[in-house]
Amino acid sequence: MVKVSIVVPIYNSEPYLSQCLNSAISQTLKEIEIICVNDGSSDNSLNIVERFAQNDSRIKIINKKNGGYGKAVNTGMSVACGEYVSILESDDFISKNMLEYLYKTAKKYDVDIVKSDYYEFSSNNIKKIYKPVPTSAVYYNKVLSSIDNDEIFDFKMNTWTGIYRRSFLEENKIFHNETNGASYQDNGFWFQTIALAKRVIFVKKAFYHYRQDNPNSSINSKEKVFCMCDEYDFIRDFLERDNELLKRCTKAYHRARFYNYFYSYQRVSEQYKMDFLMKFHSQLLEAHKNGELEEIGLTRAQTHIMELILKEPESLSLEKTEEILEKEKMTIFDWIKERGLRYTLGKIRIKLKGK
Repeated sequence: MVKVSIVVPIYNSEPYLSQCLNSAISQTLKEIEIICVNDGSSDNSLNIVERFAQNDSRIKIINKKNGGYGKAVNTGMSVACGEYVSILESDDFISKNMLEYLYKTAKKYDVDIVKSDYYEFSSNNIKKIYKPVPTSAVYYNKVLSSIDNDEIFDFKMNTWTGIYRRSFLEENKIFHNETNGASYQDNGFWFQTIALAKRVIFVKKAFYHYRQDNPNSSINSKEKVFCMCDEYDFIRDFLERDNELLKRCTKAYHRARFYNYFYSYQRVSEQYKMDFLMKFHSQLLEAHKNGELEEIGLTRAQTHIMELILKEPESLSLEKTEEILEKEKMTIFDWIKERGLRYTLGKIRIKLKGK
């Protein structure tokens, strides 16, 4: 029986692919399959995968025309036969005990999703940075659900640090957005899984190594700037299929959209910032008119920035946002007053762990 299916979407990953695949075939959990989806690579990626497959029968190769990240992952998941499914991006790698640890945890707690922390790394820097996923240490090693705990939507957004029960994905028809050539298509998958999973657990260990120095970034491409907006349109469509789900998740949706739009605004090239900001403004304005922005759970500083984008988007700059964030930074006493001592101490532990 295949316990975990690893889906590896591949597009022009030649410099990193051998390290990625070596980490997959070296897993201490042996009952796995490795589904490599070559998404029309024009470099030597396919040859590398074929060489690995000659020596490991657990590797399956799907060779297709380029259709984008979302379609590549969906294609891999559609043929997966593991009890659980994971995603390994082809420029990253995983520690050899990742899947064994996560699978044992999944079986012990009978959960839909197990997620771990991760490391950020660069090829030219030996030091790796530990990145906690939850917002506070109080959330580790507990079975959670967004139905009972809305703050799960505020944990670090990623899809690749965990494993997902395949039956849970199939029964809920959870899939990636398939906009051709688009970026950020993990956002929609992440939101669906967190919104619908009844049993999720986060473990205080890091196994996934997330590369920071791949030069093939889309952030400097004008046609990619608005892909984040397309992804949140996809999430909104998902929510509107179920009125109860929409009612329960509207605040989390707007909070997540604010976080990710603001993240994109900070990263996009200067020449595209105002175009993106005006798109941000128009969507916030529509949500405001619909009464959907009341008490969505932002901090004072984030609320101040959101109000500026709503009323005076032309006045906003990175310098202005940094000034607001510094001036209205919440103190330890603010957090204790708002969330209690135990949560605050857990948040401090998370901050210290991530340094």
